[in-house]
Amino acid sequence: MDILLLSLTAFGGPQVHLMMMIERLVHKRRYVTEEELLELQALCSILPGPSSTQTVTAIGLKIGGQPLAYLTLLVWSLPAMVLMTLAAIGIHYLERNSISLDFTRFVGPMAVAFLMYGASSIARKVIHNTQGWTFLVISTILAYMYPSPYMTPVLIVCGGVASSLNFKKHEKMEKAQIRIKWRPIIFWISVLIAAAIIGKITNSLPVRLFENFYRNGSLVFGGGQVLIPILYNEFVEFKHYLTEQEFLAGMALTQVVPGPVFSIATFVGSVSLQSHGWFGQIVGGFVATAGIFLPGTFFIFFAYPFWDQLKRYRGIRASLEGIHAASCGLTIAAAISLFQPMMTNMQPVATVIATLVVVAFGKVPSYLIILAGLLLGLVF
Repeated sequence: MDILLLSLTAFGGPQVHLMMMIERLVHKRRYVTEEELLELQALCSILPGPSSTQTVTAIGLKIGGQPLAYLTLLVWSLPAMVLMTLAAIGIHYLERNSISLDFTRFVGPMAVAFLMYGASSIARKVIHNTQGWTFLVISTILAYMYPSPYMTPVLIVCGGVASSLNFKKHEKMEKAQIRIKWRPIIFWISVLIAAAIIGKITNSLPVRLFENFYRNGSLVFGGGQVLIPILYNEFVEFKHYLTEQEFLAGMALTQVVPGPVFSIATFVGSVSLQSHGWFGQIVGGFVATAGIFLPGTFFIFFAYPFWDQLKRYRGIRASLEGIHAASCGLTIAAAISLFQPMMTNMQPVATVIATLVVVAFGKVPSYLIILAGLLLGLVF
């Protein structure tokens, strides 16, 4: 029940989610201590996948083992999945009946502004030296020039490997023997290979969608702000499963819907199957949600038992700097790509600037800003 209440009220990103978890799960219920929760959050922040979702899943794993962890994952993600699937069906209904989506004209630029602000905030938080900023600039340029889904893992891996070479500047820590249970990783690889093979043989779009989202969920470091450019590159620019306007609407809706920011994947998956009718959209939303969340869950099951030993290795700690820098570069490149077509029109440019000012200097919740944008679109 506590996780359900969180999933229905947790608006905003991982930082807001963390404060709400501390209030309800630590201070009110005492499931874990604040120190334990912050350590879990730190572990999740360096693993691929949605950090807020992984954190609540890890709490379920700590308290009741894998069965409770899976139940926690389901309860946490279900409300957002349902709402984003309904939103995708609603947008398709409007388009099919030739009802203009012009009322969303303020929402798209607002979503781009949120992406810009999120990228800058993350960069200031995780990049602390010239090398990190260099990685960010290089990844931004390459991701912008070559908007391919294959560029994402290349940049992330290269950033991590390059920064790990500077491990000597990190403090040495006493190491303990690491006992690894490989079963979660075997499950993760098995699902990935099986989905790829079945999708290739059957050419089934739902199976291929599951594989696409499962692959992306296995590579995303840095949360929903990093996932957004990855999905944009693959499903809008590369595969053309949905239009830029539809994608921008989905981006904006993630600010209105409570729960994980990764719910953008549910929307993209549902819209990708809109040609199959409302049932196809439900299937698309489900397979996208399962695909994007399962890898992070397997990684938690794998890393949690030996996290205390793993973080003592300097190379692991050093690699995070390059991974985070590359992820920020991907986000900035996506923001540039989305903003570029808007630059010829004063209204979206002004909307982006105004939203950035409100977000940076005001304390207005993001969902209220988006609702105000929808209201402006209806009135003017």
